[in-house]
Amino acid sequence: MTTVSDPVSSGYVHSLRHPGGNITGLSLQSVETTGKRLELLKELVPSAALVAVLWERPGLLYWQAAEAAARERGWKLVSIEIEHAGEIEGAFSAATDARAGALLVFSTPLFFPQPRRLAELAARSRLPAMYELRPHVEAGGLISYGADINEIWRRGAVFVDKILKGAKPGDLPVEQPSKFELVVNLRAAKALGLTIPPSLLLRADQVIE
Repeated sequence: MTTVSDPVSSGYVHSLRHPGGNITGLSLQSVETTGKRLELLKELVPSAALVAVLWERPGLLYWQAAEAAARERGWKLVSIEIEHAGEIEGAFSAATDARAGALLVFSTPLFFPQPRRLAELAARSRLPAMYELRPHVEAGGLISYGADINEIWRRGAVFVDKILKGAKPGDLPVEQPSKFELVVNLRAAKALGLTIPPSLLLRADQVIE
């Protein structure tokens, strides 16, 4: 595995150190960093009194993490759950109808394959959106914070090599990301009429101009 957000809670492995069974690989630790994404989004759009959260049922752990983080900080969220891709456009309409000032999107199976569509809908809806992974920002999205997905895939090859040489998957500890990257798209910000705080730009690992 290379793109599982929380392999223990998802039931793929017994623990990160001792996976057991026949699965190992890398964890994105996406659920654990959900609160950080919310913090960055609120720093980017402090005027957003309400943040819409776009999620699907396989991403329930994400929603629960976002809800817990918001409750702890006194922030207000609106849950927008969808079941299939045909509901995505309506979800953005629901966010604007709710007067959300920003949007949090998870990199779950329904959303990760269509970054350009999400970016275009966010721009059309005038919603500053936070994503988890860099490909969303490279496709025109505003900002992302999460594991370096390219490094994750490269590390996946190391596991394949070990297993082909005889290692048992259950004996290979699951690796957690060694780096989380912040990526900002200035073109997307300009289209939204949004000024990126200098403090955020200084912390960005990449700024797309």
